[in-house]
Amino acid sequence: MGPAPITIPRFLLIYALLLIVLFILQRAKIDQTKLLFVASLRMTIQLMLAGFILTHIFQNPHPLFTLAYVAAMLLFAIHRVLSKNPGLNNRFKGIIATSMTVSGLFVLAYFVGIVANQGLFNPQYVIPISGMVMGNMMTGLNLALKTFQEYIKSEKLQIETLLNIGARPKDILLPFVNRALETAMLPTINSMLGLGIVSLPGMMTGQILAGTLPTTAIFYQIAVMVSLTTVTSLSVFGSLYLGYQTLYNEKNQFDL
Repeated sequence: MGPAPITIPRFLLIYALLLIVLFILQRAKIDQTKLLFVASLRMTIQLMLAGFILTHIFQNPHPLFTLAYVAAMLLFAIHRVLSKNPGLNNRFKGIIATSMTVSGLFVLAYFVGIVANQGLFNPQYVIPISGMVMGNMMTGLNLALKTFQEYIKSEKLQIETLLNIGARPKDILLPFVNRALETAMLPTINSMLGLGIVSLPGMMTGQILAGTLPTTAIFYQIAVMVSLTTVTSLSVFGSLYLGYQTLYNEKNQFDL
């Protein structure tokens, strides 16, 4: 048995819940009504467009369509990360883009090809998993880079003091890199701790609604969570542990 169909009139009723959000924002004197409206509208339009495109791809499962969709998601994720961190030098940005590409495609191929045992161009598996992988990677990297740069700004005086007494830039920056990596990993690890008790995540819920056996849905959800944790750690580690070296030259002079 598949999920119960939702008619358009009933679907539109879900937006009534946003009235509760608006009420709370107004009571709390938070002026984000316009942002909430824009976010809701963009979400609806973007998901509707994605639905039409995915329907076409699933009905015409050509490898080029799948590759194009995955490439678009990856490029958008890279763009979002780089646009959120404009102060980075070009080498650092190149390292981030490369790390995201390699980490994302590796985890995606491993999940689809080895764990799910499906073709690497099967849109039914590749596109949904890509969305989760790219989205989680983007969020983790944004959090890591924000944390890393905040540490550098807040500890600028300490950095200058350590440089004056002969400390190497590597020894100064590595603790910041490690803390940023830890910060990026914590949300994913904490969500793993609550799965099955506090929450039933989206993929598992969707599969159960579609009629999949709960045990199969559980296997997929565990595989997804491990994959998301892996792609976050790989992309952040690659970006920061290679990228921080672009912040100083061979003479150990900082270019922050």
